[in-house]
Amino acid sequence: MSKERISVVIPVFNEEGNLPDLRRKIIEALEAVGADWECILVNDGSSDGSSDLLDQFQAEDPRFRAIHFRRNYGQTAAMQAGFDSAEGDIIIPMDGDLQNDPVDIRRMLDKLNEGYDVISGWRKDRKDKKISRVFVSRIANRVISWISGVRLHDYGCSLKAYRREVLKGVRLYGEMHRFIPIYASWQGAKVAEISVSHHPRVHGKSSYGLERVFKVILDLMVVKFLHKYSHKPMYLFGGFGLVFFFFGFVSFIWMSSLKLFADIQLTGTPLPLLTVFMGSLGVMSILLGLLAELGTRTYFESQGKRTYIIRETKEGETIVRERTDLPNV
Repeated sequence: MSKERISVVIPVFNEEGNLPDLRRKIIEALEAVGADWECILVNDGSSDGSSDLLDQFQAEDPRFRAIHFRRNYGQTAAMQAGFDSAEGDIIIPMDGDLQNDPVDIRRMLDKLNEGYDVISGWRKDRKDKKISRVFVSRIANRVISWISGVRLHDYGCSLKAYRREVLKGVRLYGEMHRFIPIYASWQGAKVAEISVSHHPRVHGKSSYGLERVFKVILDLMVVKFLHKYSHKPMYLFGGFGLVFFFFGFVSFIWMSSLKLFADIQLTGTPLPLLTVFMGSLGVMSILLGLLAELGTRTYFESQGKRTYIIRETKEGETIVRERTDLPNV
């Protein structure tokens, strides 16, 4: 590990009571690893004394770097800022509330050295509220695993380890930092999971609520759409259009049969309205698909982005490693 630099990224929001112990544990854990390291602390608009402490840490130890937001933007934005600033070969995000244990970093690095690109933490013995946090999280993790096809027990655990090339080009939105292992796996990265320690919160209070579950579900829908249809959105919108046309056609045949063979007045049925409605939806879906195709081409061609990813190129005896640009998450 001595040749690879480690960047630890920690979003901080009103964690004044936890920061001194967090710094001590980070130093102990990373010095035990024996690698060159840095710790990026992103102040997400804290209203307590966290800002002053972060500046103090940076002044006393240049291995700590502080980034201060003008206001609270959320954990995902804070992680993105840390990823953008990180200079290490291995990037490790974690929470700043001391529920994640920095001691587990060494185990994650050991697992990473087995040939993996992403190591995800699993809070197997989670010290949170059993119903509102643990039970709901288990259901959400099973749903996410089922939809994505990437089987992990704990997508919500912030403690993960990424090789730098996996995060190059990543742009996070919403609550999507938890879905990076999914994107990495879909792009060919090797993902593994290990159990990590989890401690009860001592200072401060969690800002997570049940409303985050709904945000995660909506974000997951976006992730699935980007994975399957970001290169060819017409397949989705056009597919819906064909379905609407089919039901409109069935409604038209039914309507015509009632008129011709049963002599039923069409004004007494909803079939004419249903036929027009389904036909209109079909036309609008096709048009949306065409507009989405134009947007897709504009996105890729205006920014010089490729619709494929090369892992490596062999030129004679030389192997040229290619960077991995994940789609905007």
